[in-house]
Amino acid sequence: MRYKLYVGPKVRALRRERGWRLETCAQELGVSVSYLSQIESNQRPVTDRVLQGLMQTFQAPAELFEVDADQRLIADLREAVADSGSLEDPVPLSELRQAVLQAPGLARRFLDLHRANHRLAERLKLTEEAVALDEATAASSLLPYEEVRDFFHFKDNYIDALDRAAEDLAREIGLAAPSSADLRLEMYLHERLNVTVRYDRMDDVMRRYDPVAHELWVNAAQPVETRAFQMAYHIAVASLSDVIERELQQARFRSREAVDVCRIGLGNYAAGALLMPYTAFSGFARERRHDVEQLAAHFGASLEQVCHRLSTLQRPGQRGVPVYFVRLDYAGNITKRHSATRFRFARFGGACPLWNVHDAVAAPDRFLVQVAAMPDGARYLCVARAVVKRSESYLTPDRRYVLGFGCDIANAHELVYSEGVDLKGPAAPIGVSCRICERDDCAQRAFPPVDRRLSVPEHERRTVPFRLGA
Repeated sequence: MRYKLYVGPKVRALRRERGWRLETCAQELGVSVSYLSQIESNQRPVTDRVLQGLMQTFQAPAELFEVDADQRLIADLREAVADSGSLEDPVPLSELRQAVLQAPGLARRFLDLHRANHRLAERLKLTEEAVALDEATAASSLLPYEEVRDFFHFKDNYIDALDRAAEDLAREIGLAAPSSADLRLEMYLHERLNVTVRYDRMDDVMRRYDPVAHELWVNAAQPVETRAFQMAYHIAVASLSDVIERELQQARFRSREAVDVCRIGLGNYAAGALLMPYTAFSGFARERRHDVEQLAAHFGASLEQVCHRLSTLQRPGQRGVPVYFVRLDYAGNITKRHSATRFRFARFGGACPLWNVHDAVAAPDRFLVQVAAMPDGARYLCVARAVVKRSESYLTPDRRYVLGFGCDIANAHELVYSEGVDLKGPAAPIGVSCRICERDDCAQRAFPPVDRRLSVPEHERRTVPFRLGA
């Protein structure tokens, strides 16, 4: 589905940055003053030709003008407004869309205030529990992680400068033969960075570096692909620190903790881009129809590393199939979330119980495939797989996760998991979460949506004991 593209505030901001009047800017773009005025006031969408002119005139990347960022902001704003718990009628989606298109800065500021209020409410609850139990409770702020999550969220989970630098570094190291990546990485560490790799069993420590002895200790109990990733991380952080620090400066995080968290995140991103260089990985992914098992075997990576990498293939001019990726623990908590699609994850609360990631818990080592439909009618091919990370000890429990990934139904034919699936047939009706789901007839509801009125029939009892609406 093609969306009309309204970019008024962005064009106005770019024009004002250069100190141009409407007449000057219109002349540069080759359009009339009245047409440019209508674009800036969001009365007219931009055509493909005008979009190309904007990119060339302002030397701006395509993603600056893309509709996906606005759609994400609209979805976040809708969830925040619903979470306010007001008993008034819900704010129409058309009003939220207008707010984002006309005043994106104000919309982001509202989200900041909502997150601050949500954190305050959580701290108050923790304080009340601590007083009731008469014991000290230490509550750490989630703000740094929220900042970093939003940083990658609004970057489409793709960091261009870092991705390209990692690809160049992969050529230098000679990672053309991915099957021997661990050996080449160990050799590069020794010969170019003067770092000796040591192996030992270190309980839950995955990697430890001794800067005095120049020794990188890697947990020998880890699978070979995890050991390779730990070495790739050290090389990326040591070799691409300038690129990483430049990204951190441009992000303008509000806290030192957020900078530290994001530095680790960018290091992990660079390690994945080093082991799975963009051009080679995206080409092989299309050739093998995004078969994650074949990709993992070819690049010597884990299924989780491959799924995460698929969600980053957003390089301008070389875009891959837009894929979402999520990791959940067996309690349903989302521990990783990345999306290059319009697929939405709940910021607060649990995921929809009808989503197949929950079924994967009962079907380990199998790929579950589902055609799912969101309340707005958008359809997705959803793939889920449970994985186990062995502890190598009887006394230590294994770590168990569910990996979920998928794409818009329009791209489903490019994934091998669509084989034998009726893509035009009935779809599982899922939502973001019960708290903001618009569906009136879901028998799996855990609780009513926070932005809808409900009524409880006096003489009738159904699976869900209330009705939505008057």
